[in-house]
Amino acid sequence: MEVTALNGRMARWQILLSEFDIVYVSQKAMKGSTIADFLASRALENYEPLNFDFPNESLIYVAATEENSQVGHIWKLNFDGALNAVGNGIGAVLVSPNGDHYPFTWKLDFDCTNNIAEYEACIMGIRAAIEREIKVLEVYGDSALVIYQLKGEWETRDPKLISYRKLVLGLIEEFDDITFCYLSREENQMADALATLASMIKVNRQEDMKPIQMSIYETPA
Repeated sequence: MEVTALNGRMARWQILLSEFDIVYVSQKAMKGSTIADFLASRALENYEPLNFDFPNESLIYVAATEENSQVGHIWKLNFDGALNAVGNGIGAVLVSPNGDHYPFTWKLDFDCTNNIAEYEACIMGIRAAIEREIKVLEVYGDSALVIYQLKGEWETRDPKLISYRKLVLGLIEEFDDITFCYLSREENQMADALATLASMIKVNRQEDMKPIQMSIYETPA
């Protein structure tokens, strides 16, 4: 403000500030050599160099943090059920936002209908997602009846399925967002294969089958 010739912006500020009795004083320039001379005149005889190491003696807690991969990321769940003369089985596959596949398969040791097996597979997959604290999930199945009943577009009349639907509706309260989508059996091959495997294989109760790892060979052995 002390400069005789003011530019447009400074002139406007001067007019606005004068209304509130505010006085603006411009900062004086200071040469770097002046500051250096001032510090040199007050140098300490017992000077010690600064130590920039982390002060471990005052350390309370150290932890590695990771960004929550669930927030805003959509997981996918494919499920399917299978019944045959040997037995009943269910399969589900959780697919992460990065494309990693996590398969699950169970053999059902009780009599059930195809629709019950489909509900069992859906519940198994949803519970697996809850255990992994997944919050956004897209559920895919090739059972039109189960999908549209869970979406509320079809009425559930079978007494055996009413309790299943009620159970699923209770489980989905654990998610921030969950959607149910119908897809054809050709698009649900992995879940179908897992369910068929579980239904056909005879499993000893004492045996434990490890997760299946699937790879692709591009050249003959």
